[in-house]
Amino acid sequence: MSEPVERVDEQDRVLGAVERSEAIENHWLHRIATTVCRDPQGRVLVHRRAENLSRFPGQYDWLIGGATEVGESYEEAAARELAEELGVEAPVRFVFKFLCRGAISPYWLGVHEAVVTEVIAPDPAAIAWHGWVTESELRDALRRWTFVPDGVEALRRYLARPTPLLTQRQVP
Repeated sequence: MSEPVERVDEQDRVLGAVERSEAIENHWLHRIATTVCRDPQGRVLVHRRAENLSRFPGQYDWLIGGATEVGESYEEAAARELAEELGVEAPVRFVFKFLCRGAISPYWLGVHEAVVTEVIAPDPAAIAWHGWVTESELRDALRRWTFVPDGVEALRRYLARPTPLLTQRQVP
């Protein structure tokens, strides 16, 4: 399956379009957009990736996301991935991005937040299990379950931020 992405440089400037598999194979920078999903009580959505996935099968993650398409912003990609993977539409808010060296290949990782009020319908081809957890339960799960390594790095950065976490009261 063809998946064109934008190859970018160390400053996140577009160099051109390439196939995602080519970017990974050659360790070329590209863009990934993710979202931290919270419910109105502030709990975080955690999921286990399907066993048939090519990257990190059966591992846990706290981010929903994927590669940005050619010409797509981080925010557009984050919203699209929510619809594709969870079957929901929710406003996403950009939080931060960083150059992730990646377990497989380097990329720019854009992290967003969204409060999900709809009932989610995860794509079973991508998500084998899901549940809502408190931040304390998420920290405990990190010690007990095998999480996607890049997500662990993103979580460390996310929790270290001085900015308060998104809550339902902050949604316009």
